[in-house]
Amino acid sequence: LQDRKQPPSIHHLMGTDDLGRDVFSRILYGGRVSLKVGLISVSISVLFGGVLGVAAGFYGGRRDTVIMRFVDVLMAIPGMILSISICAALGPGMFNTMLAVGIGSIPNYARVFRSAVMTVVGQEYIEASRTMGARNRRLIWKHVLPNSMAPVIVQASLGVANAVVTAASLSFTGLGVQPPNPEWGAMLSYGRPFIWDYPHMVLFPGIAIMLTVLSLNLLGDGLRDALDPRLKQ
Repeated sequence: LQDRKQPPSIHHLMGTDDLGRDVFSRILYGGRVSLKVGLISVSISVLFGGVLGVAAGFYGGRRDTVIMRFVDVLMAIPGMILSISICAALGPGMFNTMLAVGIGSIPNYARVFRSAVMTVVGQEYIEASRTMGARNRRLIWKHVLPNSMAPVIVQASLGVANAVVTAASLSFTGLGVQPPNPEWGAMLSYGRPFIWDYPHMVLFPGIAIMLTVLSLNLLGDGLRDALDPRLKQ
């Protein structure tokens, strides 16, 4: 406690909070939590959104209509509101935060998968494989999915950035990751009462979120340029 509320110095590069904890160390540990939440929540979205999108795009017909109407219902609810509702119902915590953020993004990935699969299904090599006796399961795993993943990879890389921001927002409101686990959104909420007298307590966690989201967005743009043949000259 004798080191509490210290400004940035040689001993504490980003200062200390009101309990004397080193802000730089908490940001480093909080980065592991934020990236873990972002990656796992996007994995949940890709998994369930992929199942819905592939089924709708590959089979079409009534299945496509039913699945996409369900996706439209989910899209009618703002992702942040849906995430807050899930966390409020299940309770705060890291696992519930990942689940809430993942469920809130399922409609986006379902539509991306459906669009990519519908583009691939109409290709000649799919029809050739079908006439040679390939079953639907083999067509999906061997031909449709491998040739549909490029836009999904780009969307997922950009989605991690959105998941990090959403998870930080949930933690800021008290519905996300709980103490004593360090998390950037929780650190922002924790340092909010001291923003005028000790701005370093909220400045550095905010910069960490900004730089992480910026880096992930640049990664997504780079993957889009590398994987989209229409952008190659």
